[in-house]
Amino acid sequence: MDTARRKRVLSMTGVAVGSLVMGIVLAGGLGLTPTTMAAREAAAATSAVPALPPPSSYPDFSPLAERVTPAVVSVYTEDVARPGDGRRYHQDMDPFEFFFGPGFPRPDMRPRKRTGAGSGFFVSADGLIVTNNHVVEGAEKIRVRLTDETELAAKIVGRDPATDVALIKVDAKGPFPFLTFGDSDALKVGEWVMAVGNPLAMEHTVTVGVVSAKGRRIGISPNANASSFEDFIQTDAAINLGNSGGPLVNVRGEVVGMNSAINAGGQNIGFAIPVNTIKMVVPQLKEKGKVVRGYLGVQITNVDQKAQEFYKLPSRDGALVQSVTKDGPADKAGLKDGDVIVAVAGKPVKDTRDLIFRVSAMPPGQKVDLDLMREGKSKSITATLGERPSGEDEQEAATTKEDTPTSKLGIQIDDLNQRTRRQFEIPREIEGAVVTDVTDLSPADDANLRVGDVIMRVNDRDINSAQTFKDTIAGFRSGTMVRFYIYRPQAEQKTFVFLRMP
Repeated sequence: MDTARRKRVLSMTGVAVGSLVMGIVLAGGLGLTPTTMAAREAAAATSAVPALPPPSSYPDFSPLAERVTPAVVSVYTEDVARPGDGRRYHQDMDPFEFFFGPGFPRPDMRPRKRTGAGSGFFVSADGLIVTNNHVVEGAEKIRVRLTDETELAAKIVGRDPATDVALIKVDAKGPFPFLTFGDSDALKVGEWVMAVGNPLAMEHTVTVGVVSAKGRRIGISPNANASSFEDFIQTDAAINLGNSGGPLVNVRGEVVGMNSAINAGGQNIGFAIPVNTIKMVVPQLKEKGKVVRGYLGVQITNVDQKAQEFYKLPSRDGALVQSVTKDGPADKAGLKDGDVIVAVAGKPVKDTRDLIFRVSAMPPGQKVDLDLMREGKSKSITATLGERPSGEDEQEAATTKEDTPTSKLGIQIDDLNQRTRRQFEIPREIEGAVVTDVTDLSPADDANLRVGDVIMRVNDRDINSAQTFKDTIAGFRSGTMVRFYIYRPQAEQKTFVFLRMP
């Protein structure tokens, strides 16, 4: 190799070596070396949520299915749809004439047989079956089909529309395989569950998922009062039409719920009645054919942050009494609006539904001890429960919020006189100052105060005129939590509104 060529090779080698050295230096200075990256990853790992250990094995649901399925039945119903069964659009006009007019050729209006299908499960060896009320309501004939294809006639033992639970019994001798009840209160979100039933008439279908949520209220009850009993378990175990009345079981094969509803607009969103509700209902259905519930005669709402602050409560547990039914059991026992019921028969009350279920589970005539907070002090009273009137229960009030004078709060108020009473349909016995206007996006609007609301009391001071209201409000400093007691004529309801003065 000549001298010139050798110099060129050495020169290029030197450039390459220099570049490599410079790269290493820069990488180290910028923290891009493997050692630095490893250190950063180690630091991040110390602040991350620790991973759970891998499961030793994944669940095998086949033994569970083999154990549960024999106790599950398909329920088939028949009734007769008569011409007058359709919804009447006018009191004196039948639906066909409403749409087509008189004289239009009518279709065949003879009574027609109508069929339905659902699910159920044995709860005793002698053939008692739990299912949904909506599966068997109105049925003239009921038959059930077992896993071995045997068909048996059944009859209704009892129904409870409020909880959508029904009890039927097969006309045959047992013993029949039956399921045991678990504890839905102990059920955890994320826990494995299995749904078994008759979806789309495909008998004894098994689907598996987890508990997606608890305490769901979905507004499907037949009337507003019954919605107080809604306390559904949500699951992603597939539930379809026909699953209604089938069991939702845990991995131990215990019933934790009864499949009852679906969300047609979603995917894998199903709902089940908690088994603890079923356990309260079934004994009365078996004995009486219906459920007779204890009744206090109060309107209640949950304790929110503002109520907790105003009453200086240690927590938000309990049920705030909004109003008391005159001459009802609570009124006779001395319960007052503003009381917070924190325990029933020595058992803590977490929220309104907790109180409703506890009282409803007790028979009329039973004496029950109520622990409550009244104006920051503990108090106990004893009430003798009445019988819940048909279609009623301890009502949960819609939570309203706040209110105060015109410029600061965004309301206008007026005296109660003959004109305003007639305008807003306010009874004579109601005293106070009436709200005649609410400014959009004002504190009163944010508080859901409405035109026509009557402010009856501010804290402990009775209001008998608009001026009394203004004078009372003027005495509160900005930031003070204030309590208003109002009457809402649209709902014929008395309720509390909690407000922080602007």
